[in-house]
This record gives sequence, C-alpha cells and structure tokens, in this order.
Amino acid sequence: MRRVFSAIFLTASLVLFQTLLIPALNYNKLHAEKKKIILQHADTIEGGETAAGSYRSVIGNVVFLHDSLTLKCDSATDYEQDNKIVLKGNVFFTDNSVEIYGENGVYYPDRGIGELTGNVRGRMAENSLVSKARKALVNRVTSQITLNDDVIAWHEQQQISGDTILLHFKESGDGKKHKRIDEIEVLGNAFIAARDTLSTSPVVYDQFSGKNMRMQFNDASKITGITLTTQAESLYHLYDDKRNPSGINYSSGDIIQMFFKNGILNKVKVVGSVEGRQYPESFRGNKSINLSKFSWREGENPFRQKKSLP
Repeated sequence: MRRVFSAIFLTASLVLFQTLLIPALNYNKLHAEKKKIILQHADTIEGGETAAGSYRSVIGNVVFLHDSLTLKCDSATDYEQDNKIVLKGNVFFTDNSVEIYGENGVYYPDRGIGELTGNVRGRMAENSLVSKARKALVNRVTSQITLNDDVIAWHEQQQISGDTILLHFKESGDGKKHKRIDEIEVLGNAFIAARDTLSTSPVVYDQFSGKNMRMQFNDASKITGITLTTQAESLYHLYDDKRNPSGINYSSGDIIQMFFKNGILNKVKVVGSVEGRQYPESFRGNKSINLSKFSWREGENPFRQKKSLP
C-alpha cells in the first residue's frame, strides 16, 4: 500500500505543516523515542508497506533537522525497523561549524552516525580545513569524522594525505557552540607538505612522511605539534638568523617530531635509527630531492574558488 501527499502542505510554514499533517500521518517526526529528527521540508511524502516492513519516503528539496544538525538531499527513505534513513542525491550535512557533502548516504538517528559515499567534500565553515575523499563516517557522539579512499586535506598552507584521515573536533570555548579542529590522525602512508612561505622563487615545499601521523592544534586552529611514526622522513628548507636561505636538510628515523610556534615550524626532532644529509643551497627547487610520495595537489581542492557558504 502506498500513500502520496501534495507538496502544497510543505510550502507553508513549519507550524502549519505540523498542524495539518502530524495528527493523521506523523511523517515529519522519525524515531521520536529519544531526540526527534524533524522533516522541515520536502516536495512529496510517500509511505507504505513492503515485505521488510513499513517505510516513509520524502522526495524533492528534502531538509531534516536533528538537534544542531541539518541534513539535505534530493530524496530520503526512513526504514523504521532498521533505525536508519537512506539519503540519495546531493547529500549535505552541517552543524554550522562543519560542512560535508556526498552523493549518497545513510543516517542513523539513534546513534548519531552518518555515512556518506561518492564525491565526498568537507570543510570547516570558515575554510580553515577542507578535504576530499570517496567515503566518510560522521560520528556526532565522539565529534569525529573519518575519511577513507583517495583522501586528501588542506589546512592553510599544508596539504595532508594518507589511507585514512581521522578528524577530531571539540567545542571552541567561545560560548557559541562552534566546533574547532583539535587533532588530526593519519593512518597509513601519512604525508604532509607545506609551502615554504619565505621562498617565492622558486616555490618550494617542506615535506614529511611516515606510516602514521598525529597533528595537534590550538584554540585558534594553528598547528602546535606533529608526530610521524615508523619509517619517518623529512625534507625541509633552512634559513639563517636573517632569514637568508642556508640549505636543505633531509632526515629519517623511527619517529619525527615537529614543534610549532604561532603556527610556524620552530624545531624538528628525529629519534631512532637516525640518518640525514645536508643539501647545499644550489639544490633549492630541485625536484630530484623531493620525498618519493610528494605531489602537490592544490588543484583538487573542491573549495579553492568558493568565497562564501552555499
């Protein structure tokens, strides 16, 4: 059995929508046992029964609200027996601090977990961190986003890549319930490249790699420390006290730790099985000394030409 309702009800205000539809249909509230997820808008509502149980579908300009989270998509189907909502087409999650887009997804309201697939793109609302991947897992309970499959992220002048990137967020502390990036974990083939802002010609990049990496940030979203573990390597450009170029350093070891001051690399420490070499200034800009996994991919940044939120 299937039921379809006109979009005219949905173009009215949310209060009118609730007044007209809730008593008979209750379609704008899904999984109300705990925190309610509310259907704010859709062009068409359908409902019926299948062999697997009842379903409720909404089609066209779909907008859900779940506490501070807004979900948008082209269409969605709620499978109440499975406690999940399947989202299709132009999926968009935001809590006003973090935005994440995908082609399709699934949301589990009772667990606060969302999965996105396809052309996944994400960013902090103020553009301090942007990323792309093929898969993403959003965990609202732990304030984490896990990115998998062709993952790459950009933070200011840094480019971060690896097999899996795990983003940790925390409340900003400004009383406005905004989130900030607190920590980034990169698992497998971790790599970070940073454009050397002191060198304009030639353009050069400091490079660091390892099996795994952990990055810490302060309240202003500035990097305070980076730790690379297992088969760690570094290539960074040196300057004297007057900021004149003085060569390039290559180092490798079991662990590489980087310490930052005001977001600028201040100290590098290499521990275990240490090896290194110093290149003369004549090698500046020479691609032959780049680390083997280096590739600057700024052209793939999905938000690089966007100045404001959609």
